[in-house]
Amino acid sequence: MKAIIYRDNGGTEVLELVDREVPEPGPGEVRVRVAVSGVNPTDWKTRSGATNPKQFAEVVPHLDGAGTIDAVGGGVDPGRIGRRVWVFMAAAGRPTGTAAEFTVVPAAQAVSLPDGVGFDLGASLGVPALTAHRALTVAEDGPRRLRPGALDGKVVLVAGGAGAVGHAAIQLARWAGATVISTVSGPEKARLALAAGAHHTINYREDAAAAEIREIAPDGVDVITEVALGANLALDLAVLRTRGTISTYANDGGKPVELDVRQNMMLNTRLQFLVLYTVGPQALAAAAEDVSAAVEAGALPVGAEHGLPLVRFPLERTADAHQAVENGAVGKVLVDITA
Repeated sequence: MKAIIYRDNGGTEVLELVDREVPEPGPGEVRVRVAVSGVNPTDWKTRSGATNPKQFAEVVPHLDGAGTIDAVGGGVDPGRIGRRVWVFMAAAGRPTGTAAEFTVVPAAQAVSLPDGVGFDLGASLGVPALTAHRALTVAEDGPRRLRPGALDGKVVLVAGGAGAVGHAAIQLARWAGATVISTVSGPEKARLALAAGAHHTINYREDAAAAEIREIAPDGVDVITEVALGANLALDLAVLRTRGTISTYANDGGKPVELDVRQNMMLNTRLQFLVLYTVGPQALAAAAEDVSAAVEAGALPVGAEHGLPLVRFPLERTADAHQAVENGAVGKVLVDITA
């Protein structure tokens, strides 16, 4: 099979296109013939060594993808062979990511794709959708699961609604019944956030941003999904309701986070940090189930007309795909594995 691998941490130059034997699934595993692989910021950060040193002599990168199960290991229902699936966390603690013609993952990490749902959407789920689900389900007063009506009466502020996680957060919050506000940096990103389903967009660079959000939500925002905590914390606290939650999954820009302890005490702020690697299997399983229900309901479409442009590369240009993500490409970067 054709695969992208790296043997050492480093820049995009460490990525190589090679021929490898097709892997065999072990007990509890499935083998997926990958059609499309999704690229996330965590993929290039892992490759570079910025987050953790390489664990294996050779690594096939990428956590997310979509394709068709073509073999199963012991203990897995053989009826799953031929099923179309989306794959999540493939390269988490394993050397077999989705940047290859075949990947092997635990059976629970290959989730059925409904008929009529394309592989592009499947490869765009994974990290963004599961992260967004977690961000929306950690508030003190719930909910712990998402479904239509679960966020009725709640106001959700999505920072960076034009990003992949922000896009998924808008869609999931809207599907669950919330009023959704998204902060953006300009008109084009506002257009994308509105196409994703945000009810309102606010330019966070404007001095009146907090007042505009408070006009929409006089009692404050219930949940904030945050991508740049250091840069946005002052705005977040200015609009957060008492006992509200800031769910932060990144700190884009790297600005240090400084907390006014008394201000947060008086607000009873819940500041929830999250990353999928350590949320635990129960949270991942619940998120995958709810995300699948949202996909079945047609609530998570992708593409420019739905607020998430798709940026495509062939397998042999995976290095360019990594560079695009590292450079902040707007939309979802995908690698086409099979024609």
